[in-house]
Amino acid sequence: MSVHATKTLFNCLRSHVVESSEEQSQFPEHLLRLVMEDKLNPSNPTCLYLISAFLAMEPTDCLISIARECGGGLITEGVQRFICWHCLNQVIGGNNEPSGVYVRNFLKKVIVDVESSGGEVLDELYERFAYYMTSLQENGSDGGNLRVSKTISFLFPDGCVEVARYRTSNKLAVLLQCSLNILEGDTGFAVWPSSLFLSEFILTYPEIFSNKYCFEVRKLMLDSISSLAAKRVDTSSESQEYLKHIVGSGVGLVGICLAYVKASKVVLSDGYMSTLENMKLNLELNQLTAATDMSPGTVQEANTVQCKYLQWESASVSNLQGFQPDIILGADVIYNPSCLPDLIKVLSVLLSLKKPNQIKEGCCDHLCKTRCIDGDGDGANDSKLRLNQQRDIQCSSSRPIIRPCSNAANGSAVAYLATVIRNADTFDYFLKLADHAHLSVVDVTENQKPLNLLPYMRMYDRSSVRLLTISLSHS
Repeated sequence: MSVHATKTLFNCLRSHVVESSEEQSQFPEHLLRLVMEDKLNPSNPTCLYLISAFLAMEPTDCLISIARECGGGLITEGVQRFICWHCLNQVIGGNNEPSGVYVRNFLKKVIVDVESSGGEVLDELYERFAYYMTSLQENGSDGGNLRVSKTISFLFPDGCVEVARYRTSNKLAVLLQCSLNILEGDTGFAVWPSSLFLSEFILTYPEIFSNKYCFEVRKLMLDSISSLAAKRVDTSSESQEYLKHIVGSGVGLVGICLAYVKASKVVLSDGYMSTLENMKLNLELNQLTAATDMSPGTVQEANTVQCKYLQWESASVSNLQGFQPDIILGADVIYNPSCLPDLIKVLSVLLSLKKPNQIKEGCCDHLCKTRCIDGDGDGANDSKLRLNQQRDIQCSSSRPIIRPCSNAANGSAVAYLATVIRNADTFDYFLKLADHAHLSVVDVTENQKPLNLLPYMRMYDRSSVRLLTISLSHS
């Protein structure tokens, strides 16, 4: 196909007018040779970011920005060849293939960017775009598939001694099945910023979790995502695209990272059976065995992760006594005031199980009777909520003021919760309930910052995430 013909076809396709169907061509040998000879290669950090962002289905505007960086400000012919080979040929048809609609939109933006800058678009790029336009129209959008595969690549910096003995390369690639329908309540198949942050934390400090029994608690209310979407001030297409493609713990990312750093036992819990099924699928995609029914005391084999159905509101001491974890983890679980009493109840029981004389059935029942109205509960709506001076916490702000102090590193169980504080009153309410339950809450975000292992995720805002440790208060 000539350059003139491919440009003409693109202009037609750009207007969603398709007159003919083209079969996908093989990658031409001369183009492959140019790719091999070009200075652009995956060992270049910026080029690696481009591949990683593409596989993670990051917002296409972010990919365009990275592609320009690869070309020194422009998407050059060399960058286009790199995209064709490393972002298309190397992954298309594999388990980690991004959505067809996503690839089509990315290619369209690449072509528009090159043309608008006066550059020459490669014939192969036009042909690839034509293929996706025609195949998607023939199959009906994306074939009716609302599930896509994303690869989250954690990129370890050179000389990272802390994690060297847990990895064999400078990259951990986690394949996840996620949802394209997050704005319609399909939250259990998404990966949220707090989950990414918690995963980075686990991989940065593997010694905390290695040879430990780790238990993840999780629950997402389906109406909360609609509320979050409705309250977003930024309505730009870029922000909306990011919201659609955010990858939470419901996909099993945290559990996969725990298995990677060789936790002795990993249990992932959720209150939705569909989410558990998706977790199991993602574990298997990453060469891990998903177990559902394991009797208490069973020794968990290496590369096995247990998935457990657990509803906070119905969980009792007797339900939880089969678990005696060393570490409890949670990502974005402090967001819905109506769920917080149940969360505190579960945390109180799990943190107390290693001290059986201190807990008995019904000891946390009073928490379930405490509910909040409009995000406030039992005095938690003061302009400043001060808990006891041992924790020295001041709230009612997006960044709680904490005096650095050590957590429960004395062999007792401890919880690590990563959260975005979207509502100060809700967070105040959580602290109030924790204080009533004799739980110590410490913000360790500044003291134990994780490495930036996802540098290609330009819209992932780490500064919005707080990392809290929860332990039994000794006061």
